Amino acid sequence: MLLSRRGLLGAALAPALPRLARAQDESTIDLSRYELVFDEPFDKLDVSAWGPGTRWIAHTPWNGDFGDARFADPVEGFPFTIANGILRIEARKGTDGKWRSGLLASVDRNGNGFAQRYGYFETRAKLPAGPGLWSAFWLIGRTNPSYTAEIDIIEHYGQFPERFTSSVHVWNRVDKTKSRSVNSRIPVPSGSLYTDFHTYGASVDPEWVRIYLDRKEVWRTPKPPEFDAPMYPIVDLNLGAGWPIDQAPSPSFMEVDYVRAWKPKA
Repeated sequence: MLLSRRGLLGAALAPALPRLARAQDESTIDLSRYELVFDEPFDKLDVSAWGPGTRWIAHTPWNGDFGDARFADPVEGFPFTIANGILRIEARKGTDGKWRSGLLASVDRNGNGFAQRYGYFETRAKLPAGPGLWSAFWLIGRTNPSYTAEIDIIEHYGQFPERFTSSVHVWNRVDKTKSRSVNSRIPVPSGSLYTDFHTYGASVDPEWVRIYLDRKEVWRTPKPPEFDAPMYPIVDLNLGAGWPIDQAPSPSFMEVDYVRAWKPKA
């Protein structure tokens, strides 16, 4: 499994990867150079707890849960609902005092599903406001039994309405001291991620990982060699990540318009 999955926790203890603190020119991604190969418009939702045979599963393929909310097996009305082409992922505190929420992963525990080596991955989403909430859109790739490659396109911690975090991790599953991470805090107008939809994307090529907000490049970092493997998208709403959750609003909703991926044209 991943090292507790979490950027500000695990990455703080891990050696840093090479980094560029900010993109140099905030260039706009040119999608004419890409071909759309994965398109989830959320007109309906094809999901099961663990598969097989569904487009999404409702847990991480390697063990299922992290953070302070358990990821629920989907049932009618929870944690996923769809209206007018918008997916709502709900986080809710139950009468038992426990939090439950939702996650979607495009690959099941047997490795079946969508993944690609290089290309551009994007979601369009509106995030929930509130301390303790933890929204994320991220990519996972496994190169061999020893390593897991992870790109956190966006992690938004509700304590900080003026920013989100993007990260690149190489998790060494054999020797945790050899894990390596780099991250950047991306500033935004305070509260703007809650009031409207924005696109969050990452391009991966042989040299760079680039992060985009509304298709403008906001950060890049050299691609670690361990990232030469197919990667698959995950979108989720959780709580915690080391921050208090006692003031988190229940229920809370992350709204997702789509998840898409493009591959470079030949």
